[in-house]
Amino acid sequence: MSYQIAFTAMSTNVKTGRMPVTTTEPDTCPATCPFNSHHANATSEGGCYAEAGPLALFWRKVGERKAGLSWSEAMSKIAALPKGTLWRHNQAGDLPGIDGAIDLYALASLVKANKGKRGFTFTHKPVAIASEREAISQANASGFTINLSGNTLEHADELADLAIAPVVSVLPLDMARKADRSGQWLETLAEYRARVGKPKTPKGKPVTVCPATYQDDMSCARCGLCSVANRRAVVGFPAHGNGKRKADIIANG
Repeated sequence: MSYQIAFTAMSTNVKTGRMPVTTTEPDTCPATCPFNSHHANATSEGGCYAEAGPLALFWRKVGERKAGLSWSEAMSKIAALPKGTLWRHNQAGDLPGIDGAIDLYALASLVKANKGKRGFTFTHKPVAIASEREAISQANASGFTINLSGNTLEHADELADLAIAPVVSVLPLDMARKADRSGQWLETLAEYRARVGKPKTPKGKPVTVCPATYQDDMSCARCGLCSVANRRAVVGFPAHGNGKRKADIIANG
């Protein structure tokens, strides 16, 4: 099966930074994701950052086949990236496969296309099948970093216990650096770090808050932490975007 996917050679998103990114059709997102409100079988009220703003409009066009490429065409674009390129798969969308399933053949082609590059992504797929967990483990071992996405820090612990991939998690809104509606900081960097301290999951795993969420001069392109497959820390993302209030409710369990 082919999946519609857009390939952007150089992102203009400030938080992502100047790097190649892809956007995969919405139907790849599982209905079980609590932030997913667009799916026909979804039971959540949303909260996904990609369901609002310019990205949402572009994502919708990809889903309607009004933007983007076929899966194989996009794999050729990725394979042609220079060796060592840091790039992000899916600024919106999930691993290939409709709803909660993972298309192992398509995933293998993605891992192959990434050979020699530093691609990374995130997945909310339930990975309930052994073959899917093995494929994710092999992808990480082969240089394509797949982060398992936690809804809470308790969920992050459960995902980490699978021992197949690095883990990220949504964090409560109060873990974000305080800012006003215009985006101006209301606390200094030192004040923020002192307030947040050194957070950990319930099982004691260290949590590193995404630096791009609280530093003006930081981006994915500059940081690269989420591309490190063998890291111990859970990378945390404070609820953000237009749906941050909804996401905050989920992150607080």
